Amino acid sequence: MDTQPAPFVPPAPKPRTSPPSTLEMIRIVYRNPLELWGEPTYNEPWISAKGAGGPLVIANDPALIRHVLVDNAKNYKMATVRQKILRPILRDGLLTAEGEVWKRSRKAMAPVFTPRHIFGFAQPMLKRTLEFVTRYEAGGTSDIAHDMTLLTYDILAETLFSGEIAGEPGSFENEIDRLFETMGRVDPLDLLRAPDWLPRLTRIRGRKTMAYFRKIVTDTVKMREEKFRRDPDAVPQDFLTLLLKAEGPDGLTRPEVEDNIITFIGAGHETTARALGWTLYCLAESPWERDRVEQEIDQVLAREPDPTKWLDAMPLTRAAFDEALRLYPPAPSINREPIVPEMWRDLYIPKHAAVLVMPWVVHRHRKLWDRPDAFLPERFHPGNREKIDRFQYLPFGAGPRVCIGASFAMQEAIIALAILLSRFRFDATAETKPWPVQKLTTQPQGGLPMRITPRHR
Repeated sequence: MDTQPAPFVPPAPKPRTSPPSTLEMIRIVYRNPLELWGEPTYNEPWISAKGAGGPLVIANDPALIRHVLVDNAKNYKMATVRQKILRPILRDGLLTAEGEVWKRSRKAMAPVFTPRHIFGFAQPMLKRTLEFVTRYEAGGTSDIAHDMTLLTYDILAETLFSGEIAGEPGSFENEIDRLFETMGRVDPLDLLRAPDWLPRLTRIRGRKTMAYFRKIVTDTVKMREEKFRRDPDAVPQDFLTLLLKAEGPDGLTRPEVEDNIITFIGAGHETTARALGWTLYCLAESPWERDRVEQEIDQVLAREPDPTKWLDAMPLTRAAFDEALRLYPPAPSINREPIVPEMWRDLYIPKHAAVLVMPWVVHRHRKLWDRPDAFLPERFHPGNREKIDRFQYLPFGAGPRVCIGASFAMQEAIIALAILLSRFRFDATAETKPWPVQKLTTQPQGGLPMRITPRHR
């Protein structure tokens, strides 16, 4: 007899059964775009409609997604609305740069994210995680969403900046929340494609926070340049040094260097932090899955000290993380806009259409997944994961603009989960009632308060 309980269905907005009015839509988009999508979005291969700001195409079919992001990527630029939200924050950072600037930046950063370099980051990732978890030794309750932001900030600071980021991590964490609350949201005027000279109230509130981040970056660069002057041989060969070396007539400008530092400090740690929090939450609500993951971690750690080997040695841990990424993709929407109109099969995609490839929707699509709303890590167990179409699972995007830090993030996540779950058990409490909200990332509104108990006394 099969005694495994029914799988955990984590919280998510129910698909709408009727379209919202324009006013209601603007309100929803500002508050939480995840609540906007209706039943057809989760059932149809694509939707072509007239939106508030012009033509709208929602792409769910993996073949159509491949067409937009890979096969005909040259015809698709970053969507205007997305750029209006992100460019004020990241300017010409890798996430928002286009054309030649993007090519130069991507080329400059590629050496940092080679497998050899990423393996070299494993020991610093492990060191920072071991230092971080000492805070849990007495047990108690903590907001895991907040904690994971601090942990991934520590790891990012250690690996990409050799621990040399100006500013305090605590104040940084509060400011990043404020940044996403203000700058990282769709302003109703953007949705209506209002002219740029009309002031966006959301952005005005975020200017002070943006200035704080720019100052951190300027101070960080100054600290490193000072080190170059004092003792060039003592300068670490990390991400920051590599970016500064890429500065020059044929490489990056100083503003581009600073924009990419902001991109990695802001977006680079936030996405992994969210994914780790959601993973610990889903496992806490699925104790039978958590038992299997804990057992696997205990066995691997007992025989394998090298953290570069953990990702391959822990398929169940990785599957739990992958399934949390499916249910709560850190980047819930990929937005493109065609440069010239085109036909794809019998779908007409007009010029200036907002083409949405939404991992949030694609990952929960009724035609692509069995029991799409349930937490079922077995989908990603060896033998099953190979059956998943490359373009129905997009936690890191796809095509030329696929996330450059994907391998970095996967290694970081497995090392963090291995240490956290080998030493502590994380349980939901009566207060653990997160609600997924789309800002720049899929965030748990209300945080993730959890009870932490040492596993081995």
